[in-house]
Amino acid sequence: MRGAAHTFARLGFAAAGVVAITYQFASLRQGLPTFSPGNFSSFFTIQTNLLAIAMLALVVAVRPAERTALFDAVRGAVTLYITITGVVFALLLSGLQESLDTHIAWVDFTVHKLIPLVLVVDWFLDPPRHRLLLRIAGLWLLYPFAYLVYTLIRGASVDWYPYPFLDVSQHGYGGVLLNSVGMLVGMVAVAVGFVLVGNRRVRAG
Repeated sequence: MRGAAHTFARLGFAAAGVVAITYQFASLRQGLPTFSPGNFSSFFTIQTNLLAIAMLALVVAVRPAERTALFDAVRGAVTLYITITGVVFALLLSGLQESLDTHIAWVDFTVHKLIPLVLVVDWFLDPPRHRLLLRIAGLWLLYPFAYLVYTLIRGASVDWYPYPFLDVSQHGYGGVLLNSVGMLVGMVAVAVGFVLVGNRRVRAG
């Protein structure tokens, strides 16, 4: 019964994420004259929530006995990314919903608080089945690095940056690099923490 409830909860939260992102996209497209689908999809929040939604569906589709070490590594990566979304929003972006186009209260709650919390709790309730090497934490950081490079290149092209701490026009490249290094330290700590906690809670069999 618990397994069935967990499955329905995962699918329900995934559906909530889909509805929130779809509603936000439609509302901005209809109500914001300067709306750009490219800008919308360039938010780390949107990208990581889509990954989280897909992972919630995958952990339902792939039975625990069929999960490989690669599956656990990818799941850990997605959990890390959506955790970064929640933590960065709470520490650096709370109160900036209007400028970040997440002023719709329930959408803001869903993508910045609910989905990150759900993925972390799910990682603890249904731990990985394989121990992960510590260097996996380093590999997980390739995506945030690629996102930074993409954001800087695209930002220089369209003169738009998704987040204040990545805004070159405000901080310059040196300031953005300094901000990024500071965030990297936190990301490394969280990534290593996920690997260690996951390894301690590996589910055998």
